Amino acid sequence: MPDPLFRTPTSRREMLQRSAMGLGALGLADLLGARDSLAGPAASGADAGDLAPRTPHFPAKAKRVVHFFLNGGPSHVDTFDPKPALARYDGKPIPLDLTTERKTGAAFASPFQFKRYGESGLEISELFARTAEHADDIAVIRSMFAQVPNHEPSLMLMNCGDSVLPRPSVGAWVLYGLGTENQNLPGFVAMCPSGYPVKDAENWASGFLPGVYQGTFVDPQFADVDKLIENIRSPHASAAAQRKQLDLLRRLASAHRRERPDARLDARIQSFETAFRMQVEAADAFDVAREPQPIRDLYGDTVHGRQTLIARRLLERGVRYVQLWHGAGQPWDDHANLAANHRKLAAQVDGPIAALLTDLKRLGMLEDTLVVWGGEFGRTPTVELDGSGKASLGRDHNHYGFSVWMAGGGVKGGTVHGATDEFGFKAVEDPVSVHDLHATMLHLLGFDHERLTYRYAGRDFRLTDVHGQVVRPILA
Repeated sequence: MPDPLFRTPTSRREMLQRSAMGLGALGLADLLGARDSLAGPAASGADAGDLAPRTPHFPAKAKRVVHFFLNGGPSHVDTFDPKPALARYDGKPIPLDLTTERKTGAAFASPFQFKRYGESGLEISELFARTAEHADDIAVIRSMFAQVPNHEPSLMLMNCGDSVLPRPSVGAWVLYGLGTENQNLPGFVAMCPSGYPVKDAENWASGFLPGVYQGTFVDPQFADVDKLIENIRSPHASAAAQRKQLDLLRRLASAHRRERPDARLDARIQSFETAFRMQVEAADAFDVAREPQPIRDLYGDTVHGRQTLIARRLLERGVRYVQLWHGAGQPWDDHANLAANHRKLAAQVDGPIAALLTDLKRLGMLEDTLVVWGGEFGRTPTVELDGSGKASLGRDHNHYGFSVWMAGGGVKGGTVHGATDEFGFKAVEDPVSVHDLHATMLHLLGFDHERLTYRYAGRDFRLTDVHGQVVRPILA
């Protein structure tokens, strides 16, 4: 019986529930996409909003993900896709005719040297020479393609599976499917130094999934835990007092829910509970000073070194998905002076990436941790021209072909999948869409991407929409 303290006039929902034996409410629930009323349980058997650990569709190779996102679009022909033809045609027109977003001119040879690394002989640029020491653990997909050469839709496609409409992010889908192994920390953390990337928090949103699955943003420019996570400690109330406040809040919410069910309310309460438990656990997980000095030296005392070490500490403590952005805005968007800018940016992340791979091996975690590297698209093999028609020594956006690599978690290391044309303009051999990439990531986590669905607005949605094929040649 509803608490008389919270009795309200009859609502439209109650009227529908009480008329025609509730058939009206069933229709309303379908229109509103009310999962709790109509849809079956989550693919792994969990209720919506449940963060408990769950079993995937089949035995998984990977249990967790760390995603290095080089926002702005790193140049594939300067990092993981060598193109000798560019040196031969340097300064000359190339025999390809593809539309670019901005005006470009002649072929622009890479200013960086490529070498073969490891037993596999994987060719990698000097920009990532330290990462290249792990070449035999890396599978490079050189035939990625996106849909349009613009940052915003390409970021949404890469992170949420749709370039136009708001959708849940990859991390939210992973958390929805697997839950989290640590109830005292967020299951999905996104770190971006000095602020948000383009499209802000939409990159790690939960979309129409329950709000408990959205990513938690952390700005790793700060080393102090109290600045890393705002309001991590209450200056006004003890832990005991906060517990009483939350218990009261839960009672009020329960009374409210009986008359006006709303999954957003459950998500809000869950976020309060997680924040309360984080006061103890987060102070430990985000404090890299607790690591031995040799480990801190391995990662380096830099923003990217610290955030990558924090990522390892979070993964070690049961966090499912950690996304590491390079910085606010789109730092890799080098339309001009690419040689200097790419060298500077790569130097900031090459060491930390190599350190993480080394550290995960040391801890025996690489075999069940999926590491992903890439941006939202690549860059043109032709030089961009400024307003006066002069070469800017940079590259325009290129969605026709670019590279992403993965390591650990069931990936066959030392492999290359697909290819762009001889200049690196377009994927021509075994093209891989972003939906294919997402299907492969979910497969490594133990999910059939066609079965990991969520009912919303009358249909079953999935991360890969109606597309996606698992890239099996890169599976171990």
